[in-house]
Amino acid sequence: MRNHLDRHLSAVRNLGILAHVDAGKTTVTERILYATGTTHKRGEVHDGTTITDFDPQERDRGITIFAAAVSCDWEGHRINLIDTPGHVDFADEVERSLRVLDGAVAVFDAVAGVEPQSESVWRQADRHGVPRIAFVNKLDRVGADLDAAVASIRERLHPVPLVVQLPIGTEDGFTGVVDLLRMRALTWSDDGGETAVEDVVPEGLREEALRRRRLLEEAVAERHPAALEEFCDRETLSAETLSGALRELTRTGDAVVVLCGSAYRNRGIEPLLDAVVAYLPSPSDVPPVCGMAGGVAGMRNTKGGMRDTADGMHGTVHGMHETADRQHESADRQHKTADRRHETADRMQDAVGEQRPADPAAPFAALAFKVAATPTGRLTYLRVYSGTIEKGDTVWESGARRIERIGRILRVQADRHAQLERAVAGDIVAVIGLKSARAGSTLSAPGAPIVLEPPGVADPVVSVAVEARTGTDADRLVSALARLAEEDPSLVVRTDPETGQTVLSGMGELHLEVAVEKIRRSLGLEVNVGRPRVTYRETVARGVSGVVFRHVKQDGGAGQFAQIVLDVEPLDAEEAGDGAETGFTFRSTVVGGRVPQEYVRAVEAGCRDALAEGPVGGHPVTGLRVTLSDGATHVKDSSEMAFRTAGRLGLREALRGCAMVVLEPVVEVTVTVPEDAVGGVLGDLAARRGRVTDSAVRGGSAVVTATVPLAELFGYATRLRSRTQGRGTFSARPTGYAPAPAPAPAPATTR
Repeated sequence: MRNHLDRHLSAVRNLGILAHVDAGKTTVTERILYATGTTHKRGEVHDGTTITDFDPQERDRGITIFAAAVSCDWEGHRINLIDTPGHVDFADEVERSLRVLDGAVAVFDAVAGVEPQSESVWRQADRHGVPRIAFVNKLDRVGADLDAAVASIRERLHPVPLVVQLPIGTEDGFTGVVDLLRMRALTWSDDGGETAVEDVVPEGLREEALRRRRLLEEAVAERHPAALEEFCDRETLSAETLSGALRELTRTGDAVVVLCGSAYRNRGIEPLLDAVVAYLPSPSDVPPVCGMAGGVAGMRNTKGGMRDTADGMHGTVHGMHETADRQHESADRQHKTADRRHETADRMQDAVGEQRPADPAAPFAALAFKVAATPTGRLTYLRVYSGTIEKGDTVWESGARRIERIGRILRVQADRHAQLERAVAGDIVAVIGLKSARAGSTLSAPGAPIVLEPPGVADPVVSVAVEARTGTDADRLVSALARLAEEDPSLVVRTDPETGQTVLSGMGELHLEVAVEKIRRSLGLEVNVGRPRVTYRETVARGVSGVVFRHVKQDGGAGQFAQIVLDVEPLDAEEAGDGAETGFTFRSTVVGGRVPQEYVRAVEAGCRDALAEGPVGGHPVTGLRVTLSDGATHVKDSSEMAFRTAGRLGLREALRGCAMVVLEPVVEVTVTVPEDAVGGVLGDLAARRGRVTDSAVRGGSAVVTATVPLAELFGYATRLRSRTQGRGTFSARPTGYAPAPAPAPAPATTR
């Protein structure tokens, strides 16, 4: 039985397709489905006939918006594949997908090379430790250059690229590849790549193929001890040794195998599938999943390499509350939220780390990474890490801390589903019947609860006010927004306390457009939408020290007394990046027990409460360290509540004494235009407070890279099309926050 289970796991590949928008990612996915016999007709993005881009908005816009899961079989292996979005506004979809994947195929445009979002998703995969292979696509295009694309991968992403193929023909004459491991040529016919012919390497390419094979052997021998030993003995490497070394180097992340082709022409897909099976890991090849056990089923995050719960529980705060919580944000709610964070942190201190192996016989553990409302029902997408689950079984759901029952288990083919009797370790499936699970929830055996690290959720950067066009639809809009936020944790819904408006916040202008259009289409609701506004921050430029704050209250009953001394200083860039998602750290240097530990935690909680509104414009505060250096207590009147109040009011007073700076979100834009339009584009970027960092000519077009405040980019796509007669395009990726010019933006509409 054990050997059978091992064989099952070793024949599974859970992988994602990652790329910049328009690099051909969805076309690669469609050709994989066609090559594996999963579909019998090739889906085309331009025709709106793709399997994975099945949402009406995806087909209308011609881009991937929602991560789509499909399964297929190749050479006795089950491939569970997730096609991820390539647009920066939907980076959180990529984040949630990468959290549950064992490997990935990164797709690059052979003309453009590494583009902004391909760089972003590569970094996301780095953070999750996901092994990758690269596929340089569109070799049939004018200006395609495999060597230049590989050079850009090496220079901008810093892996060790190991090219295992040599193209046969260039641009429109691209017909096949030389396999440098087997030294065989594979060419595809002109009938849509339906027929592949294997033959000897063409005489005109043999010398170049041998040269590249030698370079590949040397690069592998430098990095793999067993290969080096054989290379020293024989001055060459066998195909078997080379393949085994490439497998190990890929799975350890020490190198990236590079293949090439043209997905649109259906050339290069079969070797890509062979490489997926040969080089990317199975569930049994990756380390056991780590989580926290020991009676902490309500935890949302874990310690160590995982995100700190007390600092960054954005999934809980922003994505997993009920409708009423989302619609009535107030100071009271903020205090309760902070309470939950710190209660969780306290529970975590007593938690016990635990590993779950990829073993169908182990206790069940799975992570929910996506929730979607479909005609079939409410689908919860799961990655099963250990154990086995059957329909009708009960599971412990970590978010609501309750027992749930599995209704049906489905094998997902984008928007189509096949019913399964069970799911085992290594599977990616969808289930029906879970009422409380959210993206990031852990499901586990009731008798062996565990909480796994959830996917991170980024802070929103753009907001719009939304309202129903008619008063009778107001309640329906509230419910629709709550459901949207449930499906997409990167969307945040709140009520502005000053204007009473409902505010929808997300990762970008397109993100919000898609969300509002989904409400209009799915429910037939007419919605009024305000102008987009960015989310500002405040930070400390110069701190203060020795701020004494005393909180004393006597109202006839038990009194309140707390005295604290606070130091406030800015975090440096490295600390702000590596610390909590809130950019805040707290420490205590109190000696002699002058402030008991439980009161220290209360002071920290109060300080976190104070971060909600800064002294300059009422924006959230980030990038600071607060030190509790001293304090005093009263034998009767001191309490956690008193010290929490002192922390909140004391930090607010301290911040008023600091030199504060308002920060605005900044993005890196890459603009591609005809060379004769460069002057106008540069002038327009300068008018938008942009700073040009690079310019180049690629494939006959000028490519300009600049950093621009996000607030200046609203409506830029329309402006660019107008300036270039529709021939210009641009992409953007967030790079962080930078000081905003005075005067500071109005707080009521930008928080």
